Amino acid sequence: MEEKRQLYIDWMLVTTVILISLFGLIMVYSASFVEGYENYNNALFYFNRHLMWLVLGLGVFFFLMFFPYRHYQKLIPFMLLGSFALLLIVLLTPLGHTVNGATRWIAIGGFTIQPSEFVKLAMIIYLASVYAKKAPYIHDFKNGLFKPLLVVAAAFILIMFQPDLGTGTSIIMVAGLLAFLAGARLWHIVSLAVLAVSVIWFYASSAEYRMNRLAGYLNAFELEQTEGFQVVQSFIAVAHGGLTGAGLGQSVQKLFYLPEAHTDFILAIVSEELGFLGVAAALLFASLLIGRGFLIGFRARDTFGSLLAFGISAQLAVQVIFNSGAVTGLLPVTGIPFPFLSYGGSSLLVTLASVGILANISRRVEKDRRLRQNDPDEEELHTESYDVNVRRSEHAGT
Repeated sequence: MEEKRQLYIDWMLVTTVILISLFGLIMVYSASFVEGYENYNNALFYFNRHLMWLVLGLGVFFFLMFFPYRHYQKLIPFMLLGSFALLLIVLLTPLGHTVNGATRWIAIGGFTIQPSEFVKLAMIIYLASVYAKKAPYIHDFKNGLFKPLLVVAAAFILIMFQPDLGTGTSIIMVAGLLAFLAGARLWHIVSLAVLAVSVIWFYASSAEYRMNRLAGYLNAFELEQTEGFQVVQSFIAVAHGGLTGAGLGQSVQKLFYLPEAHTDFILAIVSEELGFLGVAAALLFASLLIGRGFLIGFRARDTFGSLLAFGISAQLAVQVIFNSGAVTGLLPVTGIPFPFLSYGGSSLLVTLASVGILANISRRVEKDRRLRQNDPDEEELHTESYDVNVRRSEHAGT
């Protein structure tokens, strides 16, 4: 009875989530109050909306922390159906909302949601489950590896119609990593990677505005007044901040010099106001979450939990790399938000949900560890029982 009453909460994970969420809330206000006042006559406009999504997201985080992650395997058909339905609603119905030439959102009652954010998590759960079941024969390309990738390819194509190359690329990268970790042959992964890079390059080069964006990345200062404008303004913000920054709220670039200052380029505002130390703090928080997630994946005793933790952690890592790379000019601008910092309800909600799943896997890992310490036979019996149930579900699905 004493064992059952213990909560097994991963306090390191929970504390880091709360700290980075509060840090993001402060920076969203600082980066957006001028634009909020100018556009809505309300300096708190973006802050209030971000706070609303944060409260909702934290509620989801704590709920999923106690919701057994193994139940997701039963919900996968509904997740896939919902994901593709949302992507089609964006493209085929009047609910699709267009901003800056991209139709990536569903607008309902003054609020917008971005379905591709939910699709990212659904793909991770789906691939973790299917590759866990196919692990014994995943080296067989046709029967083990290929069919799940068709589902990913379908989601990728629909996302490209929005278009959203950054999100589509991140889904492909995480899918490849999960296949590799599940035991796929290296030459299969390399071949698929070459194919994916070729497709992405063909897509990126097929439209003039995407090639202009790439030109702005490669020749930012030569194209300072056109395609390189956003990157150059980001450089100015980073340079202005120096080591300790100009002070919270003292950014000059957010005064309509730097586009998307409170969303995609919020890290540049962090650098300008809090300096290198502020950026280091943001990256430290993110690294703690990502590192903790990978550690949870290594410690998980079932393949599904392990792949699920790896997939969530990898998705967070890809977002941090893409976003910080764009801000510093090391990578092209992709529109990928920085986890927990960038303004955006769907991204924040899905990120908190993802980390809530990580927290639940961590609870399972810790509970199993204590069971092994207290009664090795009982823990072994529990593991065998779960494996039998998994095999039954696999047999029922074949």
